[in-house]
Amino acid sequence: MDETPETAPDGPPHPRHHAREGHWTRFRKGPWWPASVLVLILAAAAGLFAGSYTYTMANPTPHQLPTAVVGSYDEARGKAFLAGLGKALNSSVRTHAYDSRAAAVEAVEQQTVFAIFELRDEGQQVRLDVSSASGSSVAELLEQAAPAVGKATGVTVSVRDVNPLQDGDPRGLAIFYISLAAVIIGFVGAIQLSVHARALTPLERIAFTLAYALLGAFAIAAVVDWLLGALDLPFVESWLILAFTMFASGMTFTMFNTLFGRWAMLPTWGVMILLGNPSSGGAVSWPLLPSALGVIGQWLPPGASVNAQHTAVYFAGHQHAFPFLVLTGWALVSCAVFWIWRHRHPGGRDKHPPELAPPAPPA
Repeated sequence: MDETPETAPDGPPHPRHHAREGHWTRFRKGPWWPASVLVLILAAAAGLFAGSYTYTMANPTPHQLPTAVVGSYDEARGKAFLAGLGKALNSSVRTHAYDSRAAAVEAVEQQTVFAIFELRDEGQQVRLDVSSASGSSVAELLEQAAPAVGKATGVTVSVRDVNPLQDGDPRGLAIFYISLAAVIIGFVGAIQLSVHARALTPLERIAFTLAYALLGAFAIAAVVDWLLGALDLPFVESWLILAFTMFASGMTFTMFNTLFGRWAMLPTWGVMILLGNPSSGGAVSWPLLPSALGVIGQWLPPGASVNAQHTAVYFAGHQHAFPFLVLTGWALVSCAVFWIWRHRHPGGRDKHPPELAPPAPPA
């Protein structure tokens, strides 16, 4: 039987065979297709990245600003001052009355309120106690607004900072930076394990994620505290919070890698970077964030890490369980999903490799 060029068993296919495939089919089968998809994804990610951070941080505006009031807040002059302050800040100030100054100070320590307005002499004098450690952006806002309102209402306002930031962190951003480092290195470490240590078994992958989380967190805390002196950390507590953050972040990527394969970076980046970091309250205090983000951020690993670290550094003895429950939830769910569907994870190795073939007999 005569062989046609299209059916010849040997040699490359005839050019007419390529033409029949069509340009689109060849494009989909070639390397240009995934490269083009990545170009579009990266462009969208760049826009979303810039947009999310600009939206939350470029122009922080108070939405709900809880404060404490004690003293003559029911007097006419006191009411006028508080009403003027609310108007100046777009009615965002939420005042909570306390019977004593001690109770109001305890509310600051519990991070229930961000400042104390103590009204004296029938409301003619106001002592404003701000807490920069609670949120430097909130403290600055009140320090600017309260004296101006006092001048307009005939009230004398004095301001003092009852819980200032540490000298090495005058803008209050160091906690945000170390938490950001823990989050990013956490999932980047998991990515590197998936690339360079694909043969790890599921249990080994979890163990090595925990190992680099503990060692990496120690390095972060040691550099920031011992080497740079930027923060005076409660070292063990801060170290473990950072390690918990890195582990939860790393296992979150591992979970998404199990569910979505090579596209796992997309949900990880969305949860941790696009949504989690801007809404964490580290760079901009949560009362100045858009209301929905201020709530959502507390349920994500970056926000939980910032909250736990912030309390450990500036409000010793008043630690809350909630941020640790959030980190625990993310870590446990991620580990459970990875373990249950571990057969879908692109890594791993056969625990019972086939026996080696017997050596060939000598010639």
